[in-house]
Amino acid sequence: MGWLGQGLSVQFLTLLLVSAGCAGAGIHGSPDGSCIPTSCAAAGKNCGTISDGCGAMLGCGTCVPPQTCGGGGTANVCGAGMCTPTTCAAQSKNCGSISDGCSEVLDCGSCSPPETCGGGGTANVCGRPQSDITVTPRAVGLTTTQRQQFQATMQASSVPVTWSVDGVVGGNASVGSISSAGLYAPPNAAGRHNVTATSIADPSKSGTASVAVTDYPGTFTFHNDNQRTGQNLRELALTPAVVNQDRFGKLFSCPIDGYAYAQPLYVANVSIGGGFRNVVYVATEHNTLYAFDADANPCIEVWPHQTLGGSVPPVDTGETGDVVPEIGITSTPVIDPETGTLYVAAKTKEAGPTYVHRLHAIDIATGAEKFGGPVELAAAGFDPLPHLQRPALLLNGGTVYVAFGSHGDNNSWHGWVFGYNAITLAQIFAWSSTNLGSNSQGAIWQSGNGPAADSDGNIYLETGNGDFDPSVGSYGDSVIKLSPTGAVLDYFTPYNEADLNAADIDLGSGGPIVLPDQTGPTPHLVLATGKTGILYVLDRDNMGQKGAVADDQIVQSVGVQPNLTDTGGMFGQPAYWNGNLYAVAIDDYAKAFTLLDGTVSDVPISQSATPFAYPGATPAVSAFGASNGVVWALEGNGYSPSASVSVVLHAYDANDLATELYNSSLAGPRDAAGAAVKFAVPTVANGKVYVGTQAELTVYGLLP
Repeated sequence: MGWLGQGLSVQFLTLLLVSAGCAGAGIHGSPDGSCIPTSCAAAGKNCGTISDGCGAMLGCGTCVPPQTCGGGGTANVCGAGMCTPTTCAAQSKNCGSISDGCSEVLDCGSCSPPETCGGGGTANVCGRPQSDITVTPRAVGLTTTQRQQFQATMQASSVPVTWSVDGVVGGNASVGSISSAGLYAPPNAAGRHNVTATSIADPSKSGTASVAVTDYPGTFTFHNDNQRTGQNLRELALTPAVVNQDRFGKLFSCPIDGYAYAQPLYVANVSIGGGFRNVVYVATEHNTLYAFDADANPCIEVWPHQTLGGSVPPVDTGETGDVVPEIGITSTPVIDPETGTLYVAAKTKEAGPTYVHRLHAIDIATGAEKFGGPVELAAAGFDPLPHLQRPALLLNGGTVYVAFGSHGDNNSWHGWVFGYNAITLAQIFAWSSTNLGSNSQGAIWQSGNGPAADSDGNIYLETGNGDFDPSVGSYGDSVIKLSPTGAVLDYFTPYNEADLNAADIDLGSGGPIVLPDQTGPTPHLVLATGKTGILYVLDRDNMGQKGAVADDQIVQSVGVQPNLTDTGGMFGQPAYWNGNLYAVAIDDYAKAFTLLDGTVSDVPISQSATPFAYPGATPAVSAFGASNGVVWALEGNGYSPSASVSVVLHAYDANDLATELYNSSLAGPRDAAGAAVKFAVPTVANGKVYVGTQAELTVYGLLP
């Protein structure tokens, strides 16, 4: 029972008429900003506190035990049973104070001028009095080559205005220019600006919109960079202040012809047809590659989508519950922005039948094949049918790295890494993670995470269950460091590898992260994880190999959600930002750990209020340098191959995961995404969030 239900007097409750900062018209307000308050009786409430609709709080009394406030299922009405409190987000409120429905008071925040709490006519929602000018869109993110048309209205009618940018009429080269008709052209440098429309007839009336001009070039690879940190440090538009149900939501969706297991990739300012477009690239299991204008609604394909051969029926592989309903492009491609080339691997079923993996090099501006491609991905001892090209591709030092695992635990397989010259597409090397003399396994799948690279060009990857015997070249359940040309340089294997292997507790369900250099005795770290639910903090200069009875030879082991089953722990990888690590294990909360002087905190410093079911999540972070961090994660809602459930996009304050800024289920159908796929990762770029699903690319961003 809340504090209002524990004997506080009605006289005391009547003193709770405190200001909530809601100036302007309330729910009963008139156009001039005056407000007629409601009462407990008029609202049908008899307990707890409620808003009076004009910015103050009313004390409506207490309940006689055993009844509780809200216990009958109606907020602020006495009833039998326990009360489940609501939240500001669930009530679509973003300012002032409201009741939680169970006798407590929630602080929903404050508004940024010129908006006031309730000013737009809705209690506890930031807005402006209707007598002011409204500028739409109210907030927008632009790249330097984009233009934005603004509109100015007063009480839903157009009004003659003077346009200015940051107080400069018409703007200038430093802040961007705006025409007399409201067409804004941004400057060449990144920054935030205010576009203001001032009434010509009454200069006391004005309205303002915010513009975030970004110089983020693009998301060219899985989890943002070759270190796989998952951070976009040039996001100006999406800040904790605007990522909420009122300001942020689903903008549009683009239909696709198959499941998008691959993370969408994004390139800003692509030169196409004499102009520039921001383009998002989506690959599907139907072996189709799409290039959508990243901002266009309705959707525009900047070149006709390319189908790269016939897909493979899962039944042919012996595994029908893993990649469904067909197998084509499963891994995330990689883009070389210098040459304008997208590299993508496709698996096809051909006459015979025969099964082939091919590496394609695609022109990002036209969709045409480049460099004489495609080329077949092959090596002595490599059987294409049982091998799944699951990990994201890596482009580093002029080499395209392509890794392979298996379709479930069927047939005979090994882990493989192939290296190809990025220009000639000639094979440089082929390396297997286990000895080819037997079915020694050691798949490299990493839940779609790609191999990582350090500044010296060394490659880091994780293997799944399989033989472990380095003397014959077998590295099952290990973290392996390869040279740029595929030679084993070092490795780490958990001391209990034999137990993990026997119980199918793959280390290789996770993917490694090369962490930023640290101060202290071990400046060069790589982080690994897997079904064990443990973060293994490893010294890249001495990875520790295998301990006899413990893992105490490595830098550190930190439990996120320790696990000893084949379906728990972590399927993916954490994200890094500003000295913090963010991890989401299966049936666990999103958790934040600090990383300071090469040491990870033993316990989380914050965590989300609700857990994530299978398969957990690989989070991403958007920020502008060390400020305005937002952690994004996709919840699969207990994903199952036989079910079709909508994926949920979550956004958290990166400084405190207990503060959920937004999730796409709060607004009901308005923000519903497509059906979930396994191990999906959101792509955050220039004010938008792109989510691949079973049949659409769902696009979120700032609402008009």
